[in-house]
Amino acid sequence: MENVTGLLRVRVVRGVNLAKRDAGDSDAYVVVLMGDQKLKTNVKKNSLNPEWNEDLNFCVSDPTQPLKIEIYDKDTLTQDDKMGDAELDIQQFMEAVKMGLADLPNGFVIETMRPSQQNCLAGDSTITSKDGMIAQDVVLQLRNVETGKVELQLLWLSVPCAPDL
Repeated sequence: MENVTGLLRVRVVRGVNLAKRDAGDSDAYVVVLMGDQKLKTNVKKNSLNPEWNEDLNFCVSDPTQPLKIEIYDKDTLTQDDKMGDAELDIQQFMEAVKMGLADLPNGFVIETMRPSQQNCLAGDSTITSKDGMIAQDVVLQLRNVETGKVELQLLWLSVPCAPDL
């Protein structure tokens, strides 16, 4: 990809109280999209509270593109059932990256994002300095579904020789 400014590592931590889509518990997986990039987690069988702890890396060339999250229940004989979706605007996160504040003390809060009608945040989300990088812990309330949340962690990875943001 041209004009890559860095990598956004999205750690899909876990799902909480996901909607039931099968007679038993669901076999859930997460699809994360950013622009034309699409990555997904492994399927976690028989759980409405799956723990993935999987890292998905996205090349960032347009920092204004939001992250789109979709959760599905894997089915064998029929089309996978949607278990909700969410969207996260990463512009505040990218603004923190542009400030070059990664060398702050570990855990230093750079900014706090609050839930609003323009985002899917389930609660306050802090952008912090973590091990010399910019990080953000996020809990998103799923839309278009009865219940469910997904927990993510964003981490910015600089790319050598990449243009500045």
